Amino acid sequence: MRLLITGGAGFLGQRLARAILSDGHLALPDGTELLRPEIILADRPGAALAPDLAGRVEHRDLDITDPAGLARAMEGVSAIFHLAAVVSAQAEAEFDLGYHVNLDGTRALLEAMRGTGRVLPVVSTSSLAVFGANATEPLSEATAAQPRNSYGAAKAMAEILMSDYRRKGIAEARTLRLPTIIVRPGAPNAAASSFASSIFREPLAGQPARCPVDPGLPMWVASPETAVDAMVQAMRVPVADWPDFSALNVPGLTVTVAEMLEALQEQGGIAARDRVTLDPDPAIEAIVAGWPARFDTSLAAGLGFKASEKQISEIVARHIAEAG
Repeated sequence: MRLLITGGAGFLGQRLARAILSDGHLALPDGTELLRPEIILADRPGAALAPDLAGRVEHRDLDITDPAGLARAMEGVSAIFHLAAVVSAQAEAEFDLGYHVNLDGTRALLEAMRGTGRVLPVVSTSSLAVFGANATEPLSEATAAQPRNSYGAAKAMAEILMSDYRRKGIAEARTLRLPTIIVRPGAPNAAASSFASSIFREPLAGQPARCPVDPGLPMWVASPETAVDAMVQAMRVPVADWPDFSALNVPGLTVTVAEMLEALQEQGGIAARDRVTLDPDPAIEAIVAGWPARFDTSLAAGLGFKASEKQISEIVARHIAEAG
């Protein structure tokens, strides 16, 4: 019983692995369960795992676009979580790399699954960036994808690939459109939304942070717990219940950046709030302002999905408790 997580060295991949290790099992769409599965965390060369996972999972280097490497990684695998991606601002700045990983990598993974001769379940992550700012809010799964940046465009095309491979019976492919996930641990990454974690993480650790967008900007956010729970839930929904077009909007919260800063002050005090400097960055704001902030997630709710929090302050308080 083997489980493959691509992009597994990322913080969500590692959190997902911990959750499955803790539960000891993973339900699959056909009603079977993986009991104490062997977990393979596959990621680009040089990616490191947290010490607590040493000896508990297999860590493997993987180029997500390499057919031979994917074929080896697929041996004996019963289910896959596909998290490997080039994030938003980097995908916009490095056009070829973004498409190569986010679109070509998804196609390569699906073809490797096809090569096994088995219909394997795969849960992939997408983004609210597949939508444009012109859509009427709240958005639902019926809203047309009209991305306004290269990251969103590649993700939208990958969603279509996933859905069509499912339609053809090649893979039980499902895609989750995640909100902006906060608070992410570690150093800031190349995502345009990275500041949404930095304005909590750094000030609460006594360090300065910059906010590159207008405080009035609304965002659709969720906690890491909500994201991990959604991935596990997506794997267990019965085959007959999953929607025909296989991309689903994940529950979250609509908050303005100003409300995020208020939650920072509420949970961390005025000193933490004062460590955040408003420092506009037109390039970042142009990307983030193109993302919608209000969603109708009734379809997801009917399939058992839910947000782990009702207020932004709950996310901040949980981060503080975890940071110790």
